[in-house]
Amino acid sequence: MNTASESPVSPGFLPAEIRRLVIKIGSALLVDPVGEIREAWLRTVAADIAARCAAGQQVIVVSSGAIALGARRLGLPKGGRGSLDDAQAAAAVGQIALSQAWATLLGERDLAAAQILVTLDDLENRRRYLNASATLERLLGLGIVPVVNENDSVATAEIRFGDNDRLAARIGQAARADAVVLLSDVDGLYTANPQADPAAKLVERVDRIDSGIAAMADGGSASGMGSGGMLSKIEAARIATGAGAHLAIISGHEPSPLSHWETLGRGTIFHAAPGKRARKTWLAGRLTTRGAVVVDAGAASALQRGNSLLPAGVVEVRGAFARGDVIDIVHADGMTLARGLAEYDATDAMRIAGRRSEDIAGILGSVPRSVLVHRDHMVMLDA
Repeated sequence: MNTASESPVSPGFLPAEIRRLVIKIGSALLVDPVGEIREAWLRTVAADIAARCAAGQQVIVVSSGAIALGARRLGLPKGGRGSLDDAQAAAAVGQIALSQAWATLLGERDLAAAQILVTLDDLENRRRYLNASATLERLLGLGIVPVVNENDSVATAEIRFGDNDRLAARIGQAARADAVVLLSDVDGLYTANPQADPAAKLVERVDRIDSGIAAMADGGSASGMGSGGMLSKIEAARIATGAGAHLAIISGHEPSPLSHWETLGRGTIFHAAPGKRARKTWLAGRLTTRGAVVVDAGAASALQRGNSLLPAGVVEVRGAFARGDVIDIVHADGMTLARGLAEYDATDAMRIAGRRSEDIAGILGSVPRSVLVHRDHMVMLDA
């Protein structure tokens, strides 16, 4: 971690530095405690977006708020989150109000909005991910502001993002964005929970997300209205920076929060890692996998040197995956080292685990592939 102010990217993510920007807005900022849109505040956000578009920046908005808005209109308890059925119904009603608000307020600034609703599967499935990427590219090329939200009316508890922080990072990845900004109810990552520890200090810059950075995260949502907390923002930063995009956490409490950030520069910026190839970026950002293989120290070392995963280094196979499925590669100490596409299904992987490549023919009757995960279809994950 480095909290020095020297950086190739200045606070504010200005259009001269960042061509394409994703802005995420949480429910607690967009919806007031009684379930109505904070229209006056949102109008200042629309003005900020319009100013950036006029300066040449392309902007994507990831907007929460549908469930909170729908719950108010339907009179549902617990903000619409009392059950999956309530959340789905609230989202279906609230999404109309949410998209209308964005269309109206951006329209006042001569900007057209486009609504995009996605599920986790849309970005975990490679073909649908590429379709979403192409749609975003075309809309931005036409000067449209895409407004994205999770499709909570059809998402299930098992197959969903669960928070829009990670969705924003994945959308940034699909759109090949240069940066992601998370407007939050706090003004960045602190060394401890600032509500509980007055001595907590703001971390202004993070160059690498390690166990120390992760330990600073507090998993709770301060408002109780949204679903994300600092932990989800750290996970979003892993996805974004791994895809070559910077990510900032800044306060959204002030009117015109982007302009306010440009002036004060207060927040936390996670600096992007060197870019990866498109397929490897998609692999690194996935939130679901079909299984895992546990490897010994020798295999872990070989992976770090850029080698493929050989069956000889595998000590355990977990899950029921098919050839071509995404699996995690895990060290014996439990740390996930890498992610890649399996060259064998789980049954055959178990049969050849721990065996040398020259033994495969005798075990399986043929040697279709000499590696369990090829380095070209694998991405290393930061600790």
